[in-house]
Amino acid sequence: MKKILTISLLLFLAVKAYGQIEQDKVLHYLGGNLYGLVGAGVANEISDGDRTWTFVGAVGGSLLIGLAKEAIDQNQYGGWSNEDLLATVLGGVTIGATIDIFKKRKQRKREQLFIDATKTVDYRHQMKFPIKTTEINSLFVLGMSSTVLER
Repeated sequence: MKKILTISLLLFLAVKAYGQIEQDKVLHYLGGNLYGLVGAGVANEISDGDRTWTFVGAVGGSLLIGLAKEAIDQNQYGGWSNEDLLATVLGGVTIGATIDIFKKRKQRKREQLFIDATKTVDYRHQMKFPIKTTEINSLFVLGMSSTVLER
């Protein structure tokens, strides 16, 4: 019940907050997301996957498109808006942080898979099989002699 109430409250507050934001700012945020994604992709390729440069590329791509859009607005309408520029850059920051989080999680998973794959077996506690048994030994099934087990 607490989870449902908390989720309902957060959803209600998100709807109210969305109503407070101008539609223009939402579009600038979305544009910052898209161009931040492009900037992150380019920076990721250039830096060979460096996480810091990928984040810088996301913020730089959104800042670049935000400055270009505001310069066009200044030229056409005579109105530069720092709030629009901030919304665009926040879109790039959001994308940069999201990429960083998922990339870090993927990197941890790869490192764990590598550790699991290259883990060495501890042979000190290895069981010694009896050389002669009355039961059918698995070596006999394979057609091998029991002398293989002798040291």
